[in-house]
Parts: sequence; structure tokens; C-alpha cells
Amino acid sequence: MTLAGKTVGLIGTGRIGLATARIFRGFGCRLLGEDRYPNETFQALDGEYVSRERLLAESDVISLHCPLNDDTRYLIDEQALSRLKPGAMLINTSRGGLVDTRAAIAALKTRRLGGLAIDVYEQETSLFFRDHSGDIIDDDVFQRLTTFPNVLITGHQGFFTAEALTEIAEVTLANIDALSRGLPCANRVTQEG
Repeated sequence: MTLAGKTVGLIGTGRIGLATARIFRGFGCRLLGEDRYPNETFQALDGEYVSRERLLAESDVISLHCPLNDDTRYLIDEQALSRLKPGAMLINTSRGGLVDTRAAIAALKTRRLGGLAIDVYEQETSLFFRDHSGDIIDDDVFQRLTTFPNVLITGHQGFFTAEALTEIAEVTLANIDALSRGLPCANRVTQEG
């Protein structure tokens, strides 16, 4: 599929969603977005915030960039997939639990979903980051996904760049140093109540 002139829907327009939007914009795509917290930078890229229903109905490509929580679990379920523009492609590089995989398989079988690209999978813990070349995979849902010619699974490898691994190591070492000195960690995540 040629991307120029296609509509790309981004669910989540934070830092990673914006980086993705810039890439798609560079290919000449029309950008639709949905986010609880609209971002002026997305709008400066000529991105238009719309309802999720409109995003699903108009997008040729849908890319997920949001956290997994109670509100987003199975964000893409049977009902959402039924609203897709026929033949749309879904990309999930965020969290596996955002997509109801069984519903996605059903949508692939009816060709409602034209393609699926995932770097994450809900049950990935037992599958990714291990050599299974001599194993029988017990996960029938995952095995079914691998039979489709229009499904790409990258096994949580999207962040494995030299730069990303260097940054992870630097942040980890800085946190260890701060903790050993009794200083607060600059990267501490707290849960707001």
C-alpha cells in the first residue's frame, strides 16, 4: 500500500505518538488523533482530533500509542473492529492488552481487518525473549496469528536500538547512583491518588 494520501489514525498523541505522526506526515498522510489530552504539536502537524468512532471509520492505518489501564484494556475489541474502515491496518507497539487478539483474528478472517502489525502481545511473557526453536508453542491464539500472511509480529523488539539500550543503561546507572547517595531519583514514577 502506498502511504501518500492515506489517513492514519493515532490513538494516543504523547511523545511516541507524536514521533509516529511526524513520520506518517512525512509520507504525505492525513492525520487523525484521539487523546484525552490534546496536544498542540499534533495539531501543528495538521493533525485533527476526532472521536474514536470517526477515527476507526476513516483511517486506513490505526496506530496505538497509549498505556494499558482499566479504561484502555481491549480498546480494540469486536465492537471497535466492526467500526473499522474495511481493509484497515492496525499497528500496536504499546501494550498487548489494548487489543482483543481473538476479535482481531476474527476480523482478519473476514478481511474487515486488512493487516495487523504487533510488537506486543498480551501473553508475551512466556513467548518473547526466549529461544523456542525446539519447543511446541502451547498458545493456540498466538499460533493462529502466525498463520496469516498479513500479520507481522516483531516480538517486543521495537525498542532494541543501540541508542535506546544506551539510554536505558545510562538512566539505570544514574538511578543506582542517586539511590546509593540517598538522593531522589530523577526518573521515579509515582502513582497519583
